[in-house]
Amino acid sequence: MFLTAVLIYLGTLVVVGAWRSRQVRTGDDFLVAGRTLPARVLVFTLLSTWIGSGSLFAGAGLGYRAGFPALWQSAGAWVGIALVYFIAPRVRRLAQYTVPDILELRFGPAARILGTITTVLAYTTIAAYQFRGGGRLLELVAGIDPRTGALLTAAFCVVYTALAGMLSIAYLDIGNGSVMVIGVTLAVAFLVSDAGGLATALGSLRPEQVSLFGELSPQAALALFFPTLFLLLGEANMYQKFFSAKNERAARRAVIGWIVGTIVVETLIDSVGVFGSVAVPGLDTAGSESIVINVALQALPAGLGILLVCGAAAIVVSTANSFLLTPATNLMRDVYQRFVNPGATDRQVLAYTRLMVVALGAVGYIAGNFFPTILAMALWAYTMYGAGITPALLAALIWPRATPAGGVASILAGMTTTLVWEVVGLARAVDGVAAYPFGVETVYPALTLSIATLIVVSLATRPAADGPVTA
Repeated sequence: MFLTAVLIYLGTLVVVGAWRSRQVRTGDDFLVAGRTLPARVLVFTLLSTWIGSGSLFAGAGLGYRAGFPALWQSAGAWVGIALVYFIAPRVRRLAQYTVPDILELRFGPAARILGTITTVLAYTTIAAYQFRGGGRLLELVAGIDPRTGALLTAAFCVVYTALAGMLSIAYLDIGNGSVMVIGVTLAVAFLVSDAGGLATALGSLRPEQVSLFGELSPQAALALFFPTLFLLLGEANMYQKFFSAKNERAARRAVIGWIVGTIVVETLIDSVGVFGSVAVPGLDTAGSESIVINVALQALPAGLGILLVCGAAAIVVSTANSFLLTPATNLMRDVYQRFVNPGATDRQVLAYTRLMVVALGAVGYIAGNFFPTILAMALWAYTMYGAGITPALLAALIWPRATPAGGVASILAGMTTTLVWEVVGLARAVDGVAAYPFGVETVYPALTLSIATLIVVSLATRPAADGPVTA
C-alpha cells in the first residue's frame, strides 16, 4: 500500500515533468528557468530544495535522540535566510548563472576553478545522502535492500533531473512543497492529539529533551549551528534560483516566505522525531534516522501514514534534483563553457549538462557508501561548502578590501582543512562516530582558517581595482 502510493506519486512527477520539459528550449531555460520565476514559485522551490534528507533523516533522528535541542542545526538556516534577505536583490541584479561566476568577477579564474571543485564535492555528497535516504524509505515500506533502494532512488533522480531542468523542477516543487508541509503538519497534530494534547505530550518527554542544550554541550550545539549557517549563506542552489527570479522584487519577497516556511517545516520534522521517541521507543542511532518513516508506518492511521511517506519521497526527490543540477551547471558553465568551449551552442549546453547530471549521480551513489550516518554526510558537506565558499563569496559581495589572493587562499584553506580533518576523524572513528583531532569538530578549524586567511592575505596584498561585485 505504501509502496504503491510512493510509485503513483513519483510516476505523477515524471509525467508532469515530461510535459513541462517540452518548454525547455535553451540553456537559459534549463539552467535558470529563462529568468522568469515569480515569488510564489521561488518560495516553494527554495523550501523544497533546502528541506531534504538532512532534515528528514538526520534532523529528525537527532530530535529522537536529543529532543528539541536538535533545532540548533536548523537554527543556523533560519539566521542565514534572515541575512540573505539583504543580499538577494543584489544577487538577482548580477544576472549570472553560478556562484563561481561571482567568485571570478571579483577574484579571478583560479577562484572560479576552486569554487567549482568545492561545490561539486559538497553538493554531490548532499545528493548522495538523498539517495541513501530514499534507500532507507524503500527498505521500510517495501523491504528492499537499502543499497538497492539507494540505487533505484539515484536512477530516478538522475533521469528526472536530466529531463526536467530548472524550469520544470521549480514549478513541480509547488506540489512537492505542499505535500511535504501537509504531511508533517498532520503527523505532528496526530502525535500530539494521540498523546492527550500538547501539555501531556511535552510532559511525557525527558527534561533534557525540552531544554536549551539537553545532552549536547554548547560546543556540540554550535558545531551543528555554524555549518548550516555558512552553507546557507553561500548556498549555490539558492543563488541559482535567485538568478532565475523574474526581478529583484520577486527574489526579496521569496526570502520572506522561505524563512517562515523553513522555520515551520523544520520544527515540525524535528517534532516528529521528538514525539516519535515516545510513540516508537527503543531505536538505536541508525534506526532513529528513520523515525519519520517509522512513525508513518507504526503510529499513524493508514491515510495519514501514506501522506507522510509521500511527503518524505517529495523531500528526497526535490532536494536531490537541485543538488544534482547545481554542480552539473557549475561543471558546464565554469569549466566547459569558460575554458574548453566558450562558443558552445544551446544544444551542446543542454546535452552536456544532462550528461554531467548522469555522471554526478553515479559518483554520488558510490560516495554514499563511505559514511556511517546521514548526519555525518550532512555535516561534512555543509562544512566543506560553508568554509570553502561562503567567506570568499560574502567578501566578494560586501568587503571592498578583499583581494584576489585573499579570496583564492580562503577557498583553498577552507576546502583542504575540511578534507584533512574529516579524513583523520573518520579514519579514527569508533562505533561509527568520528574521532576528530583534539576532540574539535571540523567546522571550527575549517571556518577559522578560511576567514583568517581571507583577512590576513587580503590585508597583505594589493586590492582589486573594482571592489565588491555590483551590477
